[in-house]
Formats: sequence, structure tokens, C-alpha cells
Amino acid sequence: MRFAVSPMWEVGTSFRLLYSGAAHPVHRPWAEQVRPRLRAAGLDRGWLAELIPPRGYVPDFLNPAPIGPAPTLAEELAGIQYASAARVREDLDHLMREQGGLGPRARALYAAPQVRLAEVVEDVRAYWELALAPYWARIRAVLDADIFHRTRRVAEHGAGCLFNDLHPSVSWDDNALRLTRRQRPLSRKTAGAGLLLIPSVFTGPGPFTRVRPPEPPQLAYPARGTGSLWERRAVTRTEALAAVLGRSRTLLLTELDTPASTTELAHRTGLSAAGVSQCLTALRNAGLVSAHRAGRYVLYARTSVAESVLAASS
Repeated sequence: MRFAVSPMWEVGTSFRLLYSGAAHPVHRPWAEQVRPRLRAAGLDRGWLAELIPPRGYVPDFLNPAPIGPAPTLAEELAGIQYASAARVREDLDHLMREQGGLGPRARALYAAPQVRLAEVVEDVRAYWELALAPYWARIRAVLDADIFHRTRRVAEHGAGCLFNDLHPSVSWDDNALRLTRRQRPLSRKTAGAGLLLIPSVFTGPGPFTRVRPPEPPQLAYPARGTGSLWERRAVTRTEALAAVLGRSRTLLLTELDTPASTTELAHRTGLSAAGVSQCLTALRNAGLVSAHRAGRYVLYARTSVAESVLAASS
């Protein structure tokens, strides 16, 4: 049994949450920022819209087994792009049976998996840059904190305590792991070796499973601390930091509690667009700001280093 942080699990569950038609009280601030960007980029009508339905089965090839505790998006995209044609078609057959048919892109993928998977990967990469990368430092902090808490619980009280605290639908009893809401039984004889536990901030109220022998089963569960993920973090007493970075750069860092473009930051702060651009370049070179490009969009976000600097100065 091991834990892993998986970018692709956040891609699939977050896209489903955005387009499931149900409002989510916790993720509403994030969704309201992200939906217009995706719509303008056409990603609400792309590959993900056909491969990730609002409910039900998601093709397994979109969630390759994490190769370590924290694979990068690039590593997981490589697993998707080089999935076998047989695997892709088998997953699409499952999707077709459950959804009653396939869309035009999914049919094209079925006909030529090795050609079309590259297009799927590009759509995922664009979605990541607009919807998740600018927020990843904040998301990752929640996921890492969850894993730290649960591994400590295992060390102190054993695996049974871990599972009985994971989610109401998951329990450990009589040397067996039970998932009460799983439609099909999960047998040790048919499952792969071991178990992968994957915390996620976007899974919603319940866990998700992926079972594809000989790979280990994956159980994605709601991470602790998700409820406070998008709370605005007030930054006070920035005078000391302004004495080091300058007032304009400090002002921009405080404004980047929400990722934004150069134009948005100029509008919020009253600084000129040229001045904002110059300051952002300096902050990026210092590792305090990250830039995320997808098409004509460039979004800037605070890094984990900047979060620590602001917390220390406050």
C-alpha cells in the first residue's frame, strides 16, 4: 500500500465537477474564474468533454498508475500518449456501452489511437495550464498535508484506523477492505498487486476507484482540508516586505491570491500594464511568481516560496 499525488486525477475530477451541471459550494470561487477561460479557449467542447462525461465511467487510460509518490504531469501524459491501441479501444468500448454511443472525437480516437492520443494530450496540457497549474501550489499543499496526516495515523494506529477514517463508504473489517458503494466487487484474485491511495481535492463527496490488472487498484478519496482551499488569505503588515521588494512588487504579490493576467492586475492595482509586466518579470526571475500560458492566455500565480515569504512578513 502506498500514497501518491496524481495530476491526472485532479484533471479528470475537476473537469467533471465543472461540467456536471451541479454547483459546488467549496469550489465555486475556482469554477467562476476557470469556466470563462476554458470557454474562450474552446476546451469545453474538446477532447475532455467527450472522454469525461458528467457522470459514470471515465476511460482508464486517462489515469495511468502513478510511477512514484508524486509524478509530474509530463510523466503521466507520456503514459497516456503511449497507451496501447488495444487498451484505448477496450476503454472506449466500455464508455460506449455506458453512454450509449461515442462522440465524433472519441470515434476518431477509436479508429486511430496512436495518432489521436497526441491531440488528447495537448488538450489536457492546455486545460492544466488554464485550470490547475496557477493553483497547483495551493492544491499540492492540501494533498501533501493529507498524506502526512494519514501516514502518521498508520504509523501510530495501523492500517485499519487509516481506512476507517478515510471515508464513510470505506471500511476495514475482518482483514478485508470494503467499499460499500462500488457497483462491482473487487476481489484480491482479480486486482493488481498492492493498493494506491490518491488524495484529491475535486473528487466530490465520495471516492473513485480504478481497477485495471496487473496494475495496482487506485482509490482516489476526498482530501482533508479541501473545505478551506479557496478561502482568501489576508495578508497584513507588508511594510517590511515592501522595504525589500518595493511597494509595487509587494502589492502585486498580495493581489495574486487569485491568479491573474497582466491586464487584470493593472486594472486591480492602478499600475500601468508596462509597470506590471516589468515587476512580474522580476518576481518570476526570483522564483516568487509562476507564469502559465495556454493559447493567448498568460496567467500569473504566487509560488509556494512567495506564500512562505508573505506568511513570514505578516
